Amino acid sequence: MKEIFGTIALITAIIGLLPQVIKSYRTKSTDDVSMLMLWNYFIGSVAWIVHGLYISSTYVVLSNIFGGIISAISIYQKFKYDKKYKKL
Repeated sequence: MKEIFGTIALITAIIGLLPQVIKSYRTKSTDDVSMLMLWNYFIGSVAWIVHGLYISSTYVVLSNIFGGIISAISIYQKFKYDKKYKKL
């Protein structure tokens, strides 16, 4: 049973922010995306990775590695495409 929920968590982590990453890439715009939300998602993923390592849970670690990568890409896009961050 826990493998089923682990698989669901892994899939949702992979596709969680993926539509936003694709949309941002296509439109070259992230003006309507919250930087606070992206950092919160990234920091949460890192914390879950540490927790998953601590409890030796492959599903927790893998799902949050993918979630962290996707959120890191989103943060990069925010800095690259958002008008207020282009001035920095």
